[in-house]
Amino acid sequence: MTDPPAGRPTIVLDDAQQLAWLRLIRSENIGPITFRRLINHFGSGTAAIEAVPTMAERGGRRIRLCPVDDAEREIDALGQLGGRFVAVGEFGYPPWLRHIADAPPLLAVRGALDCLARPAVAIVGSRNASVAGRKFAGQIATGLGSADYAVVSGLARGIDAAAHTAALQTGTVAVLAGGMDRIYPPDNVDLAEAIIAQGGAQITEMPFGWVPRGRDFPRRNRIVSGVALGVVVVEAATRSGSLITARLAGEQGRLVFAVPGSPLDPRAAGSNRLIKDGAHMVTEVADVTAELAPMLDRPPPEPTEMGEPGKTGPGPDDVVDDDRSAVLSALSPSPIEIDEIIRFTGLTPGVVLLVLLELELAGRLERHGGQRVSLIP
Repeated sequence: MTDPPAGRPTIVLDDAQQLAWLRLIRSENIGPITFRRLINHFGSGTAAIEAVPTMAERGGRRIRLCPVDDAEREIDALGQLGGRFVAVGEFGYPPWLRHIADAPPLLAVRGALDCLARPAVAIVGSRNASVAGRKFAGQIATGLGSADYAVVSGLARGIDAAAHTAALQTGTVAVLAGGMDRIYPPDNVDLAEAIIAQGGAQITEMPFGWVPRGRDFPRRNRIVSGVALGVVVVEAATRSGSLITARLAGEQGRLVFAVPGSPLDPRAAGSNRLIKDGAHMVTEVADVTAELAPMLDRPPPEPTEMGEPGKTGPGPDDVVDDDRSAVLSALSPSPIEIDEIIRFTGLTPGVVLLVLLELELAGRLERHGGQRVSLIP
């Protein structure tokens, strides 16, 4: 089995560029999507860092940039733990993850980069899993490893831990909800170390030292599904993080698989519902590998281009106050399509998008699905 063409590295950041990217993504009001817009507009992290304070002030407030010393300390601390940062497009960045809309621009990585370059399947499910559920998750993980897939999961108790354990010898990837030095739950620290020792990897987008909170787990789940070609759900209640992962997988164009369970077991209610809603039913590993095989020769299209290291020039910056006023007058707390703003104001798309970016940096703009935006009251 060969890596898909999408796995080829497209960029290599030097130390200064990596530092600028880390400062940018660690700055206030800058998430993965805003980061991508800034890099696409300015061509480099350094240029974006220089422009962000003025842009945010034009949007209505000042924001905090990540200091150089903080970013350097994080790079050093990660290195002392045996890890490194990998940028989207570099070797070691999971090839399918780079194609999701909110792909992390930088991943903290510990372990084997080769494992991250392989086709992968995610296995997720109940933390309070049954003995049968854990056993079957292990069987699926073992079978996928034998078929040369890396097994991805979130290092949680139950199904996650069973999948990781079964795939230790063939390669498994743990996606963390906290910093690289904050393994959660603590009772899986030994498992996390075994993953590294046996040729697997750990990845996270969160800062070094970050203790995971409840809202960080759905954020992690988009990476679990984004790394993989498909997601296998084993035992999931009707309200569970595993169903969030399955929903995200569908939105990302991944295949969703579910293992049927007893209708009398509430831990299987969510996975049974997934099957009713069209997920592929899994009773053996061949149910997964047969569906995924065609995807290996059909990598997704290349992602929206980012700048660096060649550095394209900055986009249009000829925005005047009257333009900003026109865009603001078109906005309200009710979501509106960006194309409607362009038609309403008569401004060029570049100008409208730049004003929206200024408002976003200032924390005054909320983005919604369908290319819609609204003002935050």
